[in-house]
Amino acid sequence: MSPLGEQGLEVLGAILILAAYGLAQFRGMNRHGWSFLLLNAVGSLILGGIAAVHAQWGFLLVYAVWAIVAVVGMVPLLRSRGSA
Repeated sequence: MSPLGEQGLEVLGAILILAAYGLAQFRGMNRHGWSFLLLNAVGSLILGGIAAVHAQWGFLLVYAVWAIVAVVGMVPLLRSRGSA
């Protein structure tokens, strides 16, 4: 991938995470809802993937844990959806 394309992905990942955070802080987005969790999961997976490619292990750890926490947060939503 070209450096410009990779930086575009980095910016996209960061925007997704920051959008979730900003909306939760200032617009009352539910921190336990699908929108917040999906924005965090996708953003952190993008940034984690880029960190892995460049062997930046500290950043990979942060983004991997961030993605895991977001996905684990989705489990109750999936369960409640399945029982409804």
